[in-house]
Amino acid sequence: QVQLVESGGGLVQAGGSLRLSCAASGRTFSTYSMGWFRQAPGKEREFVGAISWLTSRTYYTDSVKGRFTISRDNAKNTVYLQMNSLKPEDTAIYYCAAHESMVLLRSGTFRDGYWGQGTQVTVSS
Repeated sequence: QVQLVESGGGLVQAGGSLRLSCAASGRTFSTYSMGWFRQAPGKEREFVGAISWLTSRTYYTDSVKGRFTISRDNAKNTVYLQMNSLKPEDTAIYYCAAHESMVLLRSGTFRDGYWGQGTQVTVSS
């Protein structure tokens, strides 16, 4: 059974840092682009960032550029989201996702592919 399991969420003060991890199991994800999404209360899920399986090129939504960094370790089937200079507006449930197509991954609207169960990030002011 294929699973994406996020960890590393928690409560942090504004200006602090957290590192989220997404461990994939059940298959090899080395040919999958992997990304992060988030959903705040009362809001739609939004794309945060992604990393290409082929080039390791990274993509970020404007609001996190310069603060968040995505990396991956294919040997460990794990992708990371380092979040620095956190703001209260970063509070959300963060989800990991994987898809063979970077275009579809970034859209977040794919029918195939994989999603994790989410991890809560709360940033206090």
